[in-house]
Amino acid sequence: MSRKVADLLWEMLANAGVKRCYGIVGDALNPVIDGLRRNGKIEFIHVRHEEYGVFAAVADAYLTGNPVAVCGTAGPGVVHLFNGLMDARKEGAPIIAIAGDVETSLIDTSALEELNPYKFFEAASLYTGRLINPEQARPVITTAILTAVMERGPVVISLPGDVASADADSSSEITIPTPPICRPSDTDLDRLAKMIDDAKTIAIFGGEGCRDAHDEVIQLAQKLKAPVGYSFRGKQWLEHDNPNAVGMTGLLGYGGAYSAIHDADLLLLLGTDFPFSEFLPGDSVTKVQIDKNPKHIGRRTAVDLGLVADVKATVTALHGTVTQKTDDAFLAKQVAATKSFHELLQHYVDKGPGIKPIRPEFLAATLNELAADDAMFFADTGTACIWMARHITGGPNRRLFGSFSWASMANAAPNAFGAQLAYPGRQTIALCGDGGFTMLALGDLLTQVQRNIPVVQIILNNESLDFVNIEMQEAGIIPFGVDFKNPNFAKVAEAMGAKGIRIEDPGDVRDGLAEALAHKGGPVVVDAVVDPFALSLPSHVPFHAAKGFTLSLAKQVLAGKMDTVIKTIERNVRLV
Repeated sequence: MSRKVADLLWEMLANAGVKRCYGIVGDALNPVIDGLRRNGKIEFIHVRHEEYGVFAAVADAYLTGNPVAVCGTAGPGVVHLFNGLMDARKEGAPIIAIAGDVETSLIDTSALEELNPYKFFEAASLYTGRLINPEQARPVITTAILTAVMERGPVVISLPGDVASADADSSSEITIPTPPICRPSDTDLDRLAKMIDDAKTIAIFGGEGCRDAHDEVIQLAQKLKAPVGYSFRGKQWLEHDNPNAVGMTGLLGYGGAYSAIHDADLLLLLGTDFPFSEFLPGDSVTKVQIDKNPKHIGRRTAVDLGLVADVKATVTALHGTVTQKTDDAFLAKQVAATKSFHELLQHYVDKGPGIKPIRPEFLAATLNELAADDAMFFADTGTACIWMARHITGGPNRRLFGSFSWASMANAAPNAFGAQLAYPGRQTIALCGDGGFTMLALGDLLTQVQRNIPVVQIILNNESLDFVNIEMQEAGIIPFGVDFKNPNFAKVAEAMGAKGIRIEDPGDVRDGLAEALAHKGGPVVVDAVVDPFALSLPSHVPFHAAKGFTLSLAKQVLAGKMDTVIKTIERNVRLV
């Protein structure tokens, strides 16, 4: 049998380091999948929903740094890939999507399941190639692979079945360059060093760009007596083993981060594209931003100096040129504020065993205590992010991940599934919203069962879209359209072949979570019935949010929902 374009595709992907392909087969994709079968080097992960597969692939690619393939057949299958590819673009995951396409003779005839891949994937893909001729195969596949790996994001190869079945005689060799190290010019470094030496107080705010620069950033912070705050994406890289850590800012914020970045003379923004500008300082603070992506410079807040560079290389070069600071009063103040806020956060943790319904703070803090030092945590968009941000601590080998920049629902369970495939046997824990779990994760629980994958899924069962409920109140709106009824998820899980654990009483939290984490014989679903009235206010509440929340409570009273208002207040007595 002659070598086909589909064979060339999988050979090149395997040579580039692809180990898994997530997706669903279909007519337009059949010749491509047949090539995958013949190849035998790349594992096919058959999921029940393409979107679940992409979210799994995003976590797989993000955590390992290796490219991961996904696939969907023409039309509807391809459409289901889109949301996960957007997540890959925002989170910086090298995903290569193989999109089934109609036969070349049908292109541009409005055939069944036909769509224009260039237009459809424009927002989600860094590069889209449509193979309409076998002679295109090697250059298009090469471009897609190198773009995904070097630019760290999603690409799409749209492949009609007749082209996939055509003969190919191209070489499958591909060379992946080592990522370049980029640092500022000596002139810019000297300018930055002078700004640092001239500043009396300095704060650091870091993000994802600090992924490989933990030690270097902490060393610089200690030399400058600078408090270190971080975005949600930066938390896992900068929180642990950091005596200068002052927490996060934003609506998930805690600790002294907000005060530190607003009261400093100079703010160093390191590898962060923090999107909530209202929580960043204005012209009263001198700001320097360092980021590999030039599009990030100055777009969230005006900066006095922007440097397109790698954080680790820049901080390393800078360390030997700046003068040691001796006055630690500013740092001590922010660290003390962080400690004080942490004590406030502990209120519902310490009181948790005696409070029913279960406080989510108590649940998350207990999970944090019981989980392994190298556990990987994944949070659904919503209040799960709040509890992970505040009560799940990072560590050198712990990982915290979610749809932090795209904010899609239902990512946690598939993220954990992909992570478990990438790191077999390592604890993978999904903090799931009940809305997100029923949206996407429930169907592919069958996939986890079929593959006997030990993923722990903890459902925050409060029978509502809780974060939307809070957002509505912050906007001064009476919550509407956020409530729903749930089944007993533990019983549903057992019926599907997974282990189910239901926790209704706070006294059962520790034993229930310990049982879930100890289970190795397949997936676990923990149905945790938590307090639907639990609130979590940031360390700094913008005036518009406080005003809106007060207005919403007043409107609810006038609308005859006094019982809801009373429950909200009495169950959050230390927060409001």
